[in-house]
Amino acid sequence: MFIFTFTKIFDLDQQFKDGTHLAQQLKLGNSKAYDFLMDSLYQKLCTYAYSLTKDHGNAEDIVQNVFVEVWINRMNINPDHSIFNYFYRSVYNCFIDQYRKNKPVIYLEKKYLEAIDLVVQDEHENLDELIKLVHLEIDKLPSKCKEIFLLNKRDGLTHTEISEYLNISSKTVEGHMTRAFKKLGEKLGDKVQPIFFILFDFRNQVITGI
Repeated sequence: MFIFTFTKIFDLDQQFKDGTHLAQQLKLGNSKAYDFLMDSLYQKLCTYAYSLTKDHGNAEDIVQNVFVEVWINRMNINPDHSIFNYFYRSVYNCFIDQYRKNKPVIYLEKKYLEAIDLVVQDEHENLDELIKLVHLEIDKLPSKCKEIFLLNKRDGLTHTEISEYLNISSKTVEGHMTRAFKKLGEKLGDKVQPIFFILFDFRNQVITGI
C-alpha cells in the first residue's frame, strides 16, 4: 500500500510538473489537478495568509475560501500565467477584501499592503522562491558588508549607530550599504525595495513606533 501511494504521488508530481499543463487541467475540471494543488499549496498558503492576518483560524478560512472560489471560477484561469502565483494573488485579494470591511487602513499598514501587492503582482514569479532568493543573496555578500547590511535592515540601527558599534567611519558604513544594495538590486531588480520593506522595515517601524 505504501509503495502504491508513493508511486501515485510521484506520478502526479511528474504529470503536473509543467505549470502550464497543470493550469490547463484545472481549467478543464481535472479533480486530480485540484488535489495536487491542495497537497502542494495548502500549508504554504496558510502560512502566507497568517503573515497577513496574524490569526491562524482566519488564515485557514481565507485559504479554504480561495480554493473553493478558484474551483468555481476555474474557467477564468489563464494557463499562460503561473497557477501558483494565481493562488497567492487570490489569497492576497481575499485578505484585502476582508481587511477593508473590518478596519480602517492606517498609513503604515497601507504601505505594508502596497509592498506585498508589488511583490506578488507579477504572475511569472514565485513568491516563496523570491523570498528564498533574497536570503540567499544576502548570505552571498562579503562578511563585513553582510554584517553592516543586517545591522541596518534587520536590527534597525542607523548608519551612525553602526559606525559607533563597529568602530568604523560613517563613510565606510555608507560604502558597504551602497555595495549591498547594488549587488542585491542586480539580482532582485525593482522588487528589492518592497521586499525589504516587508522583511525588515515594516517590523522595525512597528517595534520602534515610527
